[in-house]
Amino acid sequence: MNIYHQLNTMITYIESHLDSDISYLELAKILGVNEYTMQRLFSLLCNISLSDYIRKRKLSQAGYDLYHLNETVTTIAFRYGYENATSFSRAFEKFHGIKPSQIKKGKYALKNFPKILFEEKEYHQNDMIYEITELEEMKLYGKGIPTNETKIKEDAPAFWENMNTKYNGKYGDIEYGMVAYEDRFNSENFEYWVLWGHEIEEFNPIIIPKSKWLIFHIASTNAKEIQKVADDFYFHFFPSSKYNLRNIPELEYYHDGVTDFLVPIE
Repeated sequence: MNIYHQLNTMITYIESHLDSDISYLELAKILGVNEYTMQRLFSLLCNISLSDYIRKRKLSQAGYDLYHLNETVTTIAFRYGYENATSFSRAFEKFHGIKPSQIKKGKYALKNFPKILFEEKEYHQNDMIYEITELEEMKLYGKGIPTNETKIKEDAPAFWENMNTKYNGKYGDIEYGMVAYEDRFNSENFEYWVLWGHEIEEFNPIIIPKSKWLIFHIASTNAKEIQKVADDFYFHFFPSSKYNLRNIPELEYYHDGVTDFLVPIE
């Protein structure tokens, strides 16, 4: 089935449940993947986390209800999942720029966050060759820096080069690159790490659990070429595949002048 048709079905489900519980499990079933993979797909293709999208749609609809319906603020707060009128009022004012009580007094300038609609056409791209392997638990050692989605394309290669210059003679070639997330769906606080596969006392250990991995081979260690393959994976391969991702950071494994891009799957 066309992934964009399935995403539109997800949006329809969300719209029909804005005033009730929205089941992430049901949304995942629509896509035929697990909940983590569903959220990753949504945030990737919509450029907004699922939780943030739902929150903004609820607040948009709450503004409409406050103006058009003869109901109390408390009633509408409960309808859209808020525990009390106070927490609802704070969220409402942050989103709309005015208090709910002002709407009742005839003073309003409401904001609307429109629902997302996908164009349901097929997208074709070049084949991506990959392998599937299972790796035992790995203990890696290295250092990381804070970054975010905007800065990482510049921060990562600069940090890698700095660490390589500083430690290559002492510990050998950097073996792995990794992006860690504080909260993948609700935060832009990332960390980029460079890692070695042998014990280094002055560095922090990172445990990578035993897992299955998709492996894409890149005939280069150039940052731009690695990023291109990563983009191809996320924007073309991943949306049309049915692999379930694990909540483990992806890895870049550098060896023999090539890079393996490893994506953890269930």
